[in-house]
Amino acid sequence: MRLPTRYVRQEKDHPTGTVTVSLDTSGQPHFIIHRPAAYDFPDLSDEDLRELSSPQPDWIYFGTLFQMSPKAKALTLKVVDANPEARRFYDVNLRENCYEASLVNKLMSLATAVKLNDQEVDMIQSMFGWTYRSLEDFCRGAARRFGWEAVCVTRGEAGCVLFVGDNYVEAEGYEVRVADTVGAGDAFAAAFLHGMGAGWPAREVADFANRVGALIASRPGGTPSWTIEEAKELGR
Repeated sequence: MRLPTRYVRQEKDHPTGTVTVSLDTSGQPHFIIHRPAAYDFPDLSDEDLRELSSPQPDWIYFGTLFQMSPKAKALTLKVVDANPEARRFYDVNLRENCYEASLVNKLMSLATAVKLNDQEVDMIQSMFGWTYRSLEDFCRGAARRFGWEAVCVTRGEAGCVLFVGDNYVEAEGYEVRVADTVGAGDAFAAAFLHGMGAGWPAREVADFANRVGALIASRPGGTPSWTIEEAKELGR
């Protein structure tokens, strides 16, 4: 597949962004994010924005890290404003020294659907002084507070929980030999959005996202090759 390069630009005054990744004894990654970097200084012309908005996208996907740059945050808000019909997916993804409570609150208020992990649930409750008795209680309460259509909490090898509309499900994970967890969360998010966009039932969305996330974690590298058939075969 050939990808267009129209929206790729060079930022001559800042280096390409880099991250140093180390794995702990359980295979979980620790990130050191080196900034400022070129991605902290994005830009779109009015013509670029019109092109991106025609036709209107189904989803706008954003995370926390990128928005720590004032210029990047302003551009994200501009894209959101230009596409009022698009659903908005917030992948919370809190990294050390790369988030602020006011920013997280703003992004949660913009979102239609949210993904976070169980550790981030605890961090957000502490950040805002919330107290929820369980993951289901958190999902229902936060969705009601912000008007979310869906919220998904990942739990590593235990799978995930998903709340859509008024339907709460717990989906078990898939046991794999972990090779590299980097990229597994992004793969999970892509699979989650695919299922949501297709209008699948909540349990089917959660199961597919678990399968894809586990499959990616079983292979080295952040973007290994995989197939739908391989995801479907997990657990058989």
